[in-house]
Amino acid sequence: MVWRTIARHLFSSHAGPRRADPAVVQALRRKLQAAGMKTLGRSLAIRHVAAGSCNGCELELRATQNLIHDLTQYGLSFTPSPRHADVLLITGVAGRNMVDAVRQTRAAMPDPVFVIAVGDCAVDGGVFKGSPMVGGGAEAILPVDLVIAGCAPTPGQIIEGLLALLEANAQLPRRRR
Repeated sequence: MVWRTIARHLFSSHAGPRRADPAVVQALRRKLQAAGMKTLGRSLAIRHVAAGSCNGCELELRATQNLIHDLTQYGLSFTPSPRHADVLLITGVAGRNMVDAVRQTRAAMPDPVFVIAVGDCAVDGGVFKGSPMVGGGAEAILPVDLVIAGCAPTPGQIIEGLLALLEANAQLPRRRR
């Protein structure tokens, strides 16, 4: 079963390079320029924080690292340490008990940092919006650079969003030191 799947993906002609939506890339580039963000390069290390999630988004995030989607081929990888991360990826409803954890993670990260909200819950609280223990999404804790909506977004949507951020970052004008 697994070998059949591997062979299908290795030898299929429809699997071309994945591209991000150019409109999203341009919007991100403008937002990053307006924020005065420095460029990072062609690879990003991602620190994930589950801020009150049902684990649906986490399952899809883990699927981005499997044999079929292979996040690392784009220069993207998850890191366990916020000190090594360029991207703070938040999933979940931003529960009131997780606000300090998210802020401490962000404080431990070196600048510049891109903040991404993944999943409907991280965007605005999702189906839990209005609950007294829900902060209302990642934007209630930190300014968000990119939103990847969906309940839960597919691995392809997550990768396209991350690639859009990577391409927008690559298009920023380089600053001289």
